[in-house]
Amino acid sequence: MEAKRVAAEKAVEYVADGMTVGLGTGSTTAYAIHKLGEMVKQGLKIKAVATSTRSETLAKELGIQLVAFADIDQIDLTIDGADEVDPEWNLIKGGGGALLREKIVAAASRRLIIIVDESKVVQRLGLFPLPVEVVPFGWELTMRKLANLGYNPRLRTENGKPYVTDNGNYILDCRIGLIDRPGQIHDRINSMVGVVDNGLFIGYASLVIVGYHDGTAKELPRKDEP
Repeated sequence: MEAKRVAAEKAVEYVADGMTVGLGTGSTTAYAIHKLGEMVKQGLKIKAVATSTRSETLAKELGIQLVAFADIDQIDLTIDGADEVDPEWNLIKGGGGALLREKIVAAASRRLIIIVDESKVVQRLGLFPLPVEVVPFGWELTMRKLANLGYNPRLRTENGKPYVTDNGNYILDCRIGLIDRPGQIHDRINSMVGVVDNGLFIGYASLVIVGYHDGTAKELPRKDEP
């Protein structure tokens, strides 16, 4: 928990007065939202867009002003977590079930700061199952298509029923194994009819901050792809 907190609080240092801020989803990002709430009470003036109903509820409780997408042109800075990050800052996200909204917010942001603890930093993506958001109609056919590619999909459930995203969709968690070409995998999955989006975030991160269990936080250097 300490590693998540220090990463979140370092990321919040980049937030300035008057910014429109994207609020990600997950346990690490919750620390950032709490810290922003403290800063708002101390006089920081920001507007925020949340990537999930959970983050939205937390932000409201902490007195952070929320705005709708219709009322903004661009997000200055988004702080979000990740389930895995590789040396090129490619990400797997969606463990919390909000990948589509997170990607929409990321795409609308001038900067995306990713905050993780050291366990999320990997040399190659894929140990964490890749979430794929699909429409409920015909989801079984979509799952068979993913299975035929060798992606080993499994329907995410909650209390014995299909997990439903904030957008009313299902999630298929794919156990692909180590991923050599994340961009190709991303495009192949998203080309399937029935798929809404997947949890590979390629080229979105502007900065990755890693929290360590010794209470330190460092920026992760980016290794450019050859």
